[in-house]
Amino acid sequence: MMKDNTYNIKTPVFEGPLDLLLSLIRDNKIDIYDIPIAFITSRYLQYLQIMEELNLNIAGDFIVMASTLVYIKSRMLLPVEEQGEDEDMEDPRTELVQQLIEYRSYKEAAFTLKEKESEWNSIFSREETPEIDFEEPENSENIYLDVSLYDLLKVFKEILDRAPPETRYVYKETFNINDKITEIREKLVTEKTFRFDVLFANCQSRRELIVTFLALLEAVKTGLVHIYQKKEFDSIWILHPESDRESIENA
Repeated sequence: MMKDNTYNIKTPVFEGPLDLLLSLIRDNKIDIYDIPIAFITSRYLQYLQIMEELNLNIAGDFIVMASTLVYIKSRMLLPVEEQGEDEDMEDPRTELVQQLIEYRSYKEAAFTLKEKESEWNSIFSREETPEIDFEEPENSENIYLDVSLYDLLKVFKEILDRAPPETRYVYKETFNINDKITEIREKLVTEKTFRFDVLFANCQSRRELIVTFLALLEAVKTGLVHIYQKKEFDSIWILHPESDRESIENA
């Protein structure tokens, strides 16, 4: 793992561990009332491992949730004791499921309020300001979504999984985060926009993949690049900060 403080980038990860769990449940089409705890625990720990390998600042509540999942998993592995007919064995997942349902309700309510706010803003907006900010697109057939770090990690994990194993041959690497940021900016000068996975096409080692990903996070954090999706689950695009909608449409 990379432990060099040079690559320690403090950046918001998810809204919280429940947000990560809901994303895993959604992406794997899991019934929230019947969570396969061993599977979810494994996937959750995988993402924490990636964040640790990238030296991302992992909040304490993510570690607490990891411990909770492992505890629930251990409870479910215990043999069920014989009980009377009138006694019900409490499901160890019950409290977690209730938290997830409550969190999902709040999140859906917040999304609904945001939609209503957009509707009212469009009704009472001034006619003399037709300019549209690309970061806040109006409702139309083409919906552009900000990409969360969870989505980035998910795609980057697939790239890491496809990468060949590291060889024992040791060579001097001549790149760093600043170099990779420069490469990203130079690529955007000529192309204006390109797919996320294209950024890693020429990386020669796992370390270079990781440094490139960290460079992208730093570039996003400082506003040097923007990242968007045309629609949910679609390809992730890296854009020049001054790019407009037409740049994506023509990509």
